[in-house]
Amino acid sequence: MVSKTFTVPNISCGHCTHTINMELSDLPGVQSVRADVASKQVTVEWEDPASWEGIKALLAEINYPVAD
Repeated sequence: MVSKTFTVPNISCGHCTHTINMELSDLPGVQSVRADVASKQVTVEWEDPASWEGIKALLAEINYPVAD
């Protein structure tokens, strides 16, 4: 299993974290999602068939792009 913590600058409230949690949890292979409003950090754990590229693409699609 792969785990990654990253920054999503557009997180501003509990609704943001809820949306991120729900959308990423629907991706096949994603095991857990933890998003935090205060730090604007998201931690995702996944295995195949999920991929980092797929996770980043979904976040960009729902207007929560990952910081470079």
